[in-house]
Amino acid sequence: MTLSPSGFDPHVNQSSEIGIVLRQVYDTLVYRDPDTGQFVPGLAESWTVSPDQTTYTFTLKQGVTFHDGTPFNAAAVGTTLARITAPETRSQAALGLLGPYAGYEISDDYTISIILAQPFSPLLDGLSQFYLGIASPAALNTYSNERYQFNQVGTGPYIFVEYIPDERIVLRRNPNYAWGPPFYQPPAANPIEEIEFRFFTDPSTRLTALEQGDAQVIGELPPSDARVVVGSSVIDLQTVRIPGQPDQFLFNIRQFPTDNPTFRQALLIGLNRQTIVDNIYQGFSPAAQGPLTPGVQFYLDVSVDQYQFDVQQARALISTLGFVDADANGYWDDPNGDLTLRVLVPPWGEYRQIVQVIQDQWRTIGVRVEPVAVPDFPSLVSAVDSGDYNLVSLTSYGVDPAFLRTYFTTDAARNWTGFANAEFDNLMRDAVQQLDPGLRAERYGAIQQAIMDQALILPIRNKVNLIGVSSRVHGLRFDVYGWYPIIYNASYDPSG
Repeated sequence: MTLSPSGFDPHVNQSSEIGIVLRQVYDTLVYRDPDTGQFVPGLAESWTVSPDQTTYTFTLKQGVTFHDGTPFNAAAVGTTLARITAPETRSQAALGLLGPYAGYEISDDYTISIILAQPFSPLLDGLSQFYLGIASPAALNTYSNERYQFNQVGTGPYIFVEYIPDERIVLRRNPNYAWGPPFYQPPAANPIEEIEFRFFTDPSTRLTALEQGDAQVIGELPPSDARVVVGSSVIDLQTVRIPGQPDQFLFNIRQFPTDNPTFRQALLIGLNRQTIVDNIYQGFSPAAQGPLTPGVQFYLDVSVDQYQFDVQQARALISTLGFVDADANGYWDDPNGDLTLRVLVPPWGEYRQIVQVIQDQWRTIGVRVEPVAVPDFPSLVSAVDSGDYNLVSLTSYGVDPAFLRTYFTTDAARNWTGFANAEFDNLMRDAVQQLDPGLRAERYGAIQQAIMDQALILPIRNKVNLIGVSSRVHGLRFDVYGWYPIIYNASYDPSG
């Protein structure tokens, strides 16, 4: 584990990190096949959608039991849905995945319908994510919301044994597990009986832990460490792409001078992203070309011909806006001195290094960059709320592009660009309500193109999870989201 989350409850907390553990503990109604991305049965053996696309009816698998012996049935699904949607749960992620949820109806012990107020095409995608894992109703009735995170009970391939914050989480193999999705295939020998997750929050310690045998699998290796692993005889490197948004910066279009689209376009043209990919990411990640990465449905490569690196063109665009360099110090002038951009820089990932490169490259087009370090996410939100910034890093992950509405519609909670366009809002709303793949592809193609035409973002690189795996671990693979290992399929041979 690369960070210690503030909470470990899938129905309450939003950290994607907790899914590394909880994907092993819970099953979901449906899954996405990691090879095809298509939906396949999970706890539901089949499902239908009503003609008006507002009712999803699931026929559930029989013979499934929770880790505490409680039978799985439609009432258990209803209990989980009720918990997620209860105001006192204060769900940070799971509730949003249900979209315009209006309730559920149980027809019999193994048939349940989820009812929506209006069509919502990402529903199955949400139901496939660990945040909507089905929990034992007996456990939910026994433990408070605060205590349940330490006593979690699902139907998944591993049983939750122990959670000591900032120290470890222990899982034990479920000997009765026989109802997984089609791609859950246990090994013929040496299955992994127990998993101990430890916290390696300092990136500099991860490679050492692998080399010394203190850990057998560690994700999110720094690129320089991944380069070392490539030459190792005892550690294998897996590179798994992460679908979603790229590592990127959002432009604040309510703040001078990034309120001008021509100026934003000049900034895009004035940055050589390939240099960042080659030097900071050691060539492991491709340069990003738009608001989505290739692993997302309906991805469109929208900027490869639109914003080619060209220092002279970038300077020419800025000069058309009337900026001059009267003191000949290499920077364009603004009313307060040098033309300066405030960039909010979080501590995670490689953003500090990226901003240093941006600072150097934009100096050549006459723009000064003032990095503003923020220590954590709450501080980042506070800085955004002040409005005193030009660029801010923000990204999210997922396979269905519906998450874009959270960042680019007028009233969105994370509309940190300040973009407001009624026609664009309608396009985004229509894309979320369409179930026809062809129509969705058309809508999301237009959405991606509009984001880049308006130069609302500065895409950097398509994220890749660099995972060090002991050569004694065999058959480990990751789900379609790229973060979450399918440990049930893996084996561990102490002899190598």
